Amino acid sequence: MHFVDEYRDSKIVKILADQIKSSAKKRWSIMEVCGGQTHTIMKYNLEELLPSNINLLHGPGCPVCVTPVEMIDKAIQLASRDDVIFTSFGDMLRVPGSESDLLNVKASGGDVRIVYSPLDSIKIAEREKDKKIIFFAVGFETTAPSTAMAVSLAKKKGLDNYFILCSHVLIPPAIDLLLSSDGSGIDGLLAPGHVCTVIGYKDFISQSSIYKKPIVVTGFEPADILQGILLLVNQLENNSYVVGNQYSRSVNKEGNITAQKLLEDIFVVTNRNWRGIGEIPDSGYKLRDEYSDYDAEKIFGFKEIFEINSNDCIAGDILKGISKPSECKSFGSKCTPEHPLGAPMVSSEGTCSAFYKYRKI
Repeated sequence: MHFVDEYRDSKIVKILADQIKSSAKKRWSIMEVCGGQTHTIMKYNLEELLPSNINLLHGPGCPVCVTPVEMIDKAIQLASRDDVIFTSFGDMLRVPGSESDLLNVKASGGDVRIVYSPLDSIKIAEREKDKKIIFFAVGFETTAPSTAMAVSLAKKKGLDNYFILCSHVLIPPAIDLLLSSDGSGIDGLLAPGHVCTVIGYKDFISQSSIYKKPIVVTGFEPADILQGILLLVNQLENNSYVVGNQYSRSVNKEGNITAQKLLEDIFVVTNRNWRGIGEIPDSGYKLRDEYSDYDAEKIFGFKEIFEINSNDCIAGDILKGISKPSECKSFGSKCTPEHPLGAPMVSSEGTCSAFYKYRKI
């Protein structure tokens, strides 16, 4: 197949669904890690095509959703400064911090601008020399190379008014946490195709072996996801656990070596707090010491931050695949996309948002 419509072809989708039904003899719980895959599952109602003994779990693969409250609060403090132009991807503006969000800062007069790339922020820094330009760097390995490129470019251009607030997180350590957790109930994983275009899938090979769980790198269209599930079911039914690559049209084992080299040049691995999950060792990036002049956390001071958690929100359990949005008492009532209590309701890739848009049950 070469065109996206082929991956949405109802005949192909039905064939794959029928093959899953005939192959799955036992009950299996399969987690898709990526929020983009969750969105596709909900949009095309793929769960309705699966047999009742296939249970889909929805994981923490939405970078907006796992950005911690304290980082949102730091972003709000920075964006509230008169000398700052704060830049961010659009879906970060409505993520709730402990008391407010970036959209409220913008409404109150803060200079908060939506950009599509950190390189857009570089252009702003070149034009607005009398302002401090801060880019809110969030996302998995997929978006981290563009942040690294922006920092490298800022240094080459000698920009002294460009900074990043870095909250990049890494998928393999999160998978380690999920698979090592007692009672996780995960039998197999659909690995995120976009992340793997950068890092490849070599890291998953050891994880599959250690935890004796099959992992299949999977794309984002309906046929992709059903084929990924079929590959997992075939392994599970045969007591096999290796890494498969359904998304071979975009992913190879080694990944993008050029992007990986850029990431190594600009960042070092650090512990990172994940919203609703807690700290995961070696699960994030921070700037190397030679680039510390661009690190907003080191350059700017912050007021003390106290994280306030809502007892009405079970985002943590949802991000871990323990619970589904329909099990939350606030879902669809107190918590909606217009008034989100937790980050999974904010982003279009968030599990709660996808459930609300396509199910509302």
